[in-house]
Amino acid sequence: MSACMLRLFPGAPEEVALPGAYLAHRLHERGRVDAPFVYASFVNSLDGRIALRDPATGESRLPGGLVSGNDFRLFLELQAQADCLITHGGYLRDLSAGRLDDVLQVGMQESARELAQWRVDNGLPPQPAIVIASASLDFPMPDSPARHGQRVLIATGASAPADRIARWRAAGYEVLIAGSGASVEGGPLVLELGSRGLRSLYLLTGPRMLDTMLRDGRLSRLYLTTAHRLLGGESFHSMLSGPELGDAGRLRLCTLHYDVSAPDGTGQFFAHFEPRPA
Repeated sequence: MSACMLRLFPGAPEEVALPGAYLAHRLHERGRVDAPFVYASFVNSLDGRIALRDPATGESRLPGGLVSGNDFRLFLELQAQADCLITHGGYLRDLSAGRLDDVLQVGMQESARELAQWRVDNGLPPQPAIVIASASLDFPMPDSPARHGQRVLIATGASAPADRIARWRAAGYEVLIAGSGASVEGGPLVLELGSRGLRSLYLLTGPRMLDTMLRDGRLSRLYLTTAHRLLGGESFHSMLSGPELGDAGRLRLCTLHYDVSAPDGTGQFFAHFEPRPA
């Protein structure tokens, strides 16, 4: 792979290689068990859409051209640095229905085989642990984690259905209570995972988890790809939904790259942000 991108910030513009760009961030070394490093990534359009929603069925879909091969490569590099991947019940339901691909393992794609070796070379287990956040606890468990020897934990809130908690525990899964209501809350979840030795936590979730991590002051870094296209659509998802965040949503730009090889020649930005220092 010989893809390049133009670094626009910080410093003077400079062409840099795309492969390895996010591996160089060494995210797996940044967290501690008492303060795990929590990071998320999103792809959005210029008009702020991360997905479109069918008004009739409520099902979401990624529009063609929003995600590129270069963006996916950087996603895989972020995935490779995680002690655990945090997903949610909705993803597992979509995975079971065939609406989404399985991205719960590292190095499964032919073009990314070296990322599995990178984990071993950098002292990480062959595959990350998986954390499933769910209020309802109503989701199918995929068989891929068991095939690849991955540790699986389930996180829910204190008022989740007791019979479903008992059923998952009887099936051999560790169920964490990480929230005072039905939903998982960012602060308690990070504390629970840190106490179990997990230091780099990658959010493969949606707006709700990003929101609670920001409100609880637990998000360490946000990676954002902006595709240079407008999607429109009357029903859509954006990165956040719900009450106004206020100062919890103020982030500072750390890096900005321009990828000129995006689909249709329109380009895309790769950026990452961090919360303002206290």
